[in-house]
Formats: sequence, structure tokens, C-alpha cells
Amino acid sequence: MPASHPAAVLFDMDGTLVDTEHLWWQAAAELAAELDLTLTDADLPDVLGQAVEHTAAHLYRSSRTTRAESELIEHLNDAFAAKVEAEIVPRPGALALLAALREAQVPAALVSASPRRVVDLVLHALGPHWFTTTLAAEDTPRTKPAPDPYLAAAARLGLAPAACVAVEDTPTGVASAHAAGCAVLAVPSAVPIAAADGITVLDSLEHADLAFLGALTSS
Repeated sequence: MPASHPAAVLFDMDGTLVDTEHLWWQAAAELAAELDLTLTDADLPDVLGQAVEHTAAHLYRSSRTTRAESELIEHLNDAFAAKVEAEIVPRPGALALLAALREAQVPAALVSASPRRVVDLVLHALGPHWFTTTLAAEDTPRTKPAPDPYLAAAARLGLAPAACVAVEDTPTGVASAHAAGCAVLAVPSAVPIAAADGITVLDSLEHADLAFLGALTSS
């Protein structure tokens, strides 16, 4: 493989490859309204990029509802899955980048904090052939922001995390990939992300190509 290419690219799903973060926010906001809550920007860190268990626990604590957390989890999962199935839109540049990776025989992995049922819906829409392996929330003991998902993805590909570029859109996902030791490309969707050592920021995947990604693991 040319030195200018990354060994592998590990993609977040929601908000990175497909425009679903707003659907997750809608699902959470609608459930919050049922609990007599109104979500604001202060709730963003507990909703966007978070696993369903985290968001459900946040709503449970904030509302002091008598409904069980397990019921809130089920409600969020069902509502989000329905919204994703009805409206899956690839992010600008996502399909072109996946096609370039496939043509160059650079493996791509999907690393998501969403449940497998939602991942499979998105895979059906995008095409599972783009990815060598896929991980959903159920596939690791801990999900993002823990490093487990990215460590598992690199291990499945037989690569060191440092040889891989992780592409993320939220601070939670960036924290996960960075903790795993991946070079990180952040393409923020709703929450600003600051560049830092090992974290490069672009405003769109349209500006990322194989040479750009390869440089991230050699810098």
C-alpha cells in the first residue's frame, strides 16, 4: 500500500457518515417533552454522541420520572430507529471518500455507539460492502467515550490503533478514538471541536482525500 495512504480508516456513523445526529436529538427532545422537560444547549453533552443508556439516564435524572430507565431506553431506541429508517442522508463527501478507500484497497471500519438494529438500517442504506468490519454499541463492554470500540476495530483489522485514522464528529467520539491511540480527523456536526495534538479538524469530508488521511498517521 502506498505510504501516502492510511493503513485503515475507522468511521463513526451518526453525524459523520450519515446525517442522523439531528434525528437522535429529535428523538431525545420528543421524549423529554413527554417528561415535561425542554432540552437546551446545556443538554448537548449528554445527548449528542452518547450511547442510549447515557441519554436515558440523563433524562431520568433530570425529570425524576416514575418511568423506568429501561423503558426510556426502549422508547429512545424505537423512536430513533424509526426516524433513521425514514430519513437516511449521507454527509457531504462521505460516499466519495468510501469509494476512494475501496478503490485503493484501504480497509474501512464502521465504529458506532448506536445499537446494532440502527447500524444495520444505515448499512442497508449505504451498502455494507464499504466496510471490512462494523461495531455497534453491543459489541464492546464499554462504548464511547471509552476507547474500547476503536481498540476493538483496530484489533479486528489486525492493526495497531496508531496506524489507523478515526473520523468523528462529536467530542465524545473524538475522546474515544484519541484515547485508543488513533490519529483523529474531527468533522464537527453540531458541537465545535478544537484541534489538538493528534486531532485534526475539517469542516467537511469533501476536503479529505487519501493523501490527507495518510499524512495524519505519519505526522
